[in-house]
Amino acid sequence: MSHTVVAELVANVQTIIAKAGDTVGPEDTLVILESMKMEIPVLAEVAGTITEMKVSEGEVVRDGDPIAVIEEK
Repeated sequence: MSHTVVAELVANVQTIIAKAGDTVGPEDTLVILESMKMEIPVLAEVAGTITEMKVSEGEVVRDGDPIAVIEEK
């Protein structure tokens, strides 16, 4: 079963930490978003393997935009 991690606010993608193929846990940081000079980590939420990263550094995401797809274990 796959799980899509989505943005919860409008922000810039500052740093991408994870990549497709990485194994992650629920508390692992996937990307760091920047909004109003604050850094917001986006967590994996579930354990599994990242099948696809949907963002690139410098991109602007909006509430509900997909960030990553994780195939759950």
